[in-house]
Amino acid sequence: MTKRSILITGCSSGIGEATARGLNADGWRVFAACRQEADAERLREEGLEGIRLDYDDADSIASAVAHVTDVTGGRLDALFNNGAFALPGALEDLPTDGLRAIFETNVFGWHELTRQVLPIMRAQGSGRILNCSSVLGLVPMKWRGAYVSTKFALEGMTDVLRLEMRDTPIRVVLIEPGPITSKIRVNSIPHFERWIDWEASPRADQYRETLLNRLYESRGKDTFELPPEAVVKAVRRALSARNPAPRYAVTVPTKAMGVLRRILPGRALDRIISLG
Repeated sequence: MTKRSILITGCSSGIGEATARGLNADGWRVFAACRQEADAERLREEGLEGIRLDYDDADSIASAVAHVTDVTGGRLDALFNNGAFALPGALEDLPTDGLRAIFETNVFGWHELTRQVLPIMRAQGSGRILNCSSVLGLVPMKWRGAYVSTKFALEGMTDVLRLEMRDTPIRVVLIEPGPITSKIRVNSIPHFERWIDWEASPRADQYRETLLNRLYESRGKDTFELPPEAVVKAVRRALSARNPAPRYAVTVPTKAMGVLRRILPGRALDRIISLG
């Protein structure tokens, strides 16, 4: 029997790497995509099918999809859009070009890759598209405006795509993690240093008292933080369910905020979020 195939992005670490390893162990043919060729090569040396895919590079997206379809005979059973980065800082200090840069990776690249995969799934008469959102796609949080904006956009884009695909055999699902062990904090530092001139900000004292400590100091696990394997379990459910749910929440904060967003007035929710 031909193995089911899946393309997963952001596999250099964290959720992407854990999902690639987990599904590979389950018998899937996993194409583990990384932005850097060195990370893809490392995964190949470890027995995975590592490929390069940079959401900011349309040619690399097309090349990755062409490689996958070439070696599978034109099939791709599932896509897990996961690769993304964070850009911390107050919105008033964020240059608009910085916002464009994070949208290019976290939203526009996902859209480009998804559009290239959809014709393959239409032709084969089946497919699953999973998009990795966040608790920050449900509720806002200070200092994370750029990332929150991309995840809110992703939630809307995915919901619309799910509705539009209802007349096809393609199912579209949101995976919504909360605090998960990953390198997203460390990986966000170069983006912060590139785009945020915090010393010139009217909030410079707030940066010193809050964000800088959290950004540059490892303080151990956050409350309710789970390992990336918790997300792998949700991905498995989304891939195996005959009729998958529109969204799968992972971690207590995500589930709680999903409920609170529905039942609380906006000001009350703001107060609760501000305590975090």
